[in-house]
Amino acid sequence: MTRITAPPPPSSPPGSPPPIRHSPAPETPLSRRRGRHSPSPSLALTPSSSASTSAATSSRPKLRPTPKRAYAPSQWVPLSSHPDFFRRDGEGGGGAAAWDATASRLYAWDPSACGAHRIGVRIRDPEAENEGEEVAVEAAVPSEMLMPETDLGYVVTHVSLNTDGSSLLLVGSHNLSVLYVHERVSEDGDTIICRIALIASQILPSNNDGIKVLQASWHPFSNNHFAVLTSDAVFRLFDLSSDLEQPEQEFYLQPILPGKCQNALAICPVAFSYGSDHLWDRFSVFILFSDGSIFVLCPVVPFGSDYSKKHIQEIYEDVNAFGLKSSNPNVVTNSHLAIAWLEATFPDLLHQSTDTSLLMSKAHPYAPVDDSLTLQGPLCRVCEENNESEGKSSSCEGKAVGFMYSSAGKDSVLVTAWGSGQLQVDALADEIQPQWNIGIPTRLNVDSHGHIKSVAMICDSNSQDPLALRSHRPSSTGSNVKSNIEAVWMGHSPPLLRLAIVDLALPKAPSDSSLSLFPDPLVPERFYCAHGGGLDMVTLHFLPFSYPEMASTPPSVHPILTTGNSDTSSPFLSGFVTIADAYGHVQLVGITCLGECFVVEMKGWKEPTPLQLDIDSKSIKDVEPPATGMISKELIAGPDPPILPSSSSLKSLTPDSIEGKSTLHHYIKVFHEYYVEYGHKVFIELKEHADYVKTELEDKQKRLQAVKKSLLSIETKDQEINKRIDRAFKVYELLEKRIDSFKMLPAANKKPLSQAEQEFKAQLDRFANVELDALRSSIAALSARMKRFAQQSAGGVAGTRVVPWQAPKTGRSHISESQMSLLKSSLEKLSLLNEENNLKLRIIDNELKNKEQ
Repeated sequence: MTRITAPPPPSSPPGSPPPIRHSPAPETPLSRRRGRHSPSPSLALTPSSSASTSAATSSRPKLRPTPKRAYAPSQWVPLSSHPDFFRRDGEGGGGAAAWDATASRLYAWDPSACGAHRIGVRIRDPEAENEGEEVAVEAAVPSEMLMPETDLGYVVTHVSLNTDGSSLLLVGSHNLSVLYVHERVSEDGDTIICRIALIASQILPSNNDGIKVLQASWHPFSNNHFAVLTSDAVFRLFDLSSDLEQPEQEFYLQPILPGKCQNALAICPVAFSYGSDHLWDRFSVFILFSDGSIFVLCPVVPFGSDYSKKHIQEIYEDVNAFGLKSSNPNVVTNSHLAIAWLEATFPDLLHQSTDTSLLMSKAHPYAPVDDSLTLQGPLCRVCEENNESEGKSSSCEGKAVGFMYSSAGKDSVLVTAWGSGQLQVDALADEIQPQWNIGIPTRLNVDSHGHIKSVAMICDSNSQDPLALRSHRPSSTGSNVKSNIEAVWMGHSPPLLRLAIVDLALPKAPSDSSLSLFPDPLVPERFYCAHGGGLDMVTLHFLPFSYPEMASTPPSVHPILTTGNSDTSSPFLSGFVTIADAYGHVQLVGITCLGECFVVEMKGWKEPTPLQLDIDSKSIKDVEPPATGMISKELIAGPDPPILPSSSSLKSLTPDSIEGKSTLHHYIKVFHEYYVEYGHKVFIELKEHADYVKTELEDKQKRLQAVKKSLLSIETKDQEINKRIDRAFKVYELLEKRIDSFKMLPAANKKPLSQAEQEFKAQLDRFANVELDALRSSIAALSARMKRFAQQSAGGVAGTRVVPWQAPKTGRSHISESQMSLLKSSLEKLSLLNEENNLKLRIIDNELKNKEQ
């Protein structure tokens, strides 16, 4: 296939850039407690021994404090021309590489020196011109050499740097070590001797025979935790701040495929990948086996790691909203287990109101005693009904050799690399959910205080899971949302939706090709594949949830670098890093197996330009650039001079002689042939070159006119912007004047009522509205009763002619004159009191109205 490649960036003379940044030296880690490893998990509570802890602490060497060393590079050169990268045809060759984005440093392992080069890197603006040359990535000369204090004893095949840049993981085929970058034992110029620690020496053999390290990488949510996948199908999670020998968490993988007799080699683990920051994916680990099956462990959380509190709260609310309210008992059971795990791992969920200022939540050690994690899978691939036959027939050849997880928008993409040179791209059709095997106990290692130190469990796959998902179909438009939500919490693994199978068209090899996958740090839909034939860039255009309108667009493959090597079974890259610069571009830095370095700049979504790399012939530096220009080299070099005889033979001839005339005629013919014809060629060439110069001048004039138009438009826009700024200032002044006028109003200096005044006002309003009305109604009722009684008494006296006070006492008794006078006096007092209260209320109302105005 035709490969598109990109030339190395040209060099430019070093300028005066800002000095290289150095990450501060962190504090010395806590003491390592060494304990004996248990080969298999069992249900036991093993309290830790304080004696072993003290012994390990006392055996640790004392380190001198890290000196404050000012590093000043003498000069800056292009990274591809750095002295540490040169062609090594013999032993050694190139080594692995790691990138520290915080301090802008490149770590390159040197197999011949058994040390790591720490190179300061700066990235200049690729659009800035400096004497017609451009340099995007420059490196400091000299670099620092980090050497371990003891001999490793094995060949380093991969290096990995944690997020804070303090520890460098050195991975071999059967060994692991950690190089503490900031813990210096000694120093000699640019050579620094750093402390090194061997990892899991009791688990991994020292004779390079037995258990093999398949992959080791740092956890993205912790600076002290890294995971190791070994050939004995065990996934281990180590904590450098706790113990270097005993893993913090062990998961013994037991993949079981029902209804098939599987070969032991066909289900060996190959690689794993962490999930990204998306719901339960952040707590998931995806594991690839050699037959292409993908399994999931969820939830897996390093003890003491930090997670976003907002994201955890989102997951917690999702479980409570959709899981507990279901009518399906399986859904409710899984929801209860998930809620119990969240509340125990992140206790901040239960007392959120106490401290709302924290944005991160720390994971606490927790594992259920009676339950263990389920090895979810193998994830079944499904397709639409009309494409079912195509989905069954499309399969890859060989065995799986590489794996990568990427979160692009709303989609979780899984890429599997096969030894036949094919890339299988799948996407999760549903969300990942946690699953436990009920009744399978977990081995816990606790200390004397009952705190969990380490966890080990056997993870069996669910035998009913693949059969339940085999008939799964993607939910169509208008389907029942409630049933889809319950299906997520049924305890089944999410199915995979096949996006594409990319064939890299690699030459056929007797053994499987070696392929490595690397994600793009800026564009999640893009990733890179390195193989023996070169380096390819793959861009996904269709994603089922993020870009559903691009369903008919296949992925695009753009070869970035070609080697011309027909043998693709062995890789040509020993180290590869992707650098995201501050200008929105991605710099690809690769180190070949021969020790050479190349840099390719990727600008946005643009296709790369050609870069041809021949690893079997000359180096990149020895390749001469092609000659440019319209005039040929033959005309610039001039005509070939004629061959003249010796001057002694010409002196013996006379012009009048026949020999002299013949010789003269011969030389005239020779000079005409060499010089006149050359002049004619020059004339024709210059005539054609004049047309070329004229075309170039016209092109430059057009570009100049375009620039002038752009300047005029910019000036016009500048005037409009100045007018808008003037209007904004006028509006601002008008608003200031209005504010000043508002300050002059009577109510501007009004002070709000205090709390006591507000309570007194409310009491007066209640008294005026309720109690005075009741008092008035009582007075009116008493007045009516008094008048009625006076009329009845006057009528009785007139009929009997008896004085009221001498009336007989038989029958109904009448009120005496004294009581009547007392009643009248009371009514008069009440009326006076009512008038006084009305007067006071009027005064209070007037005062309140004056204060409000």
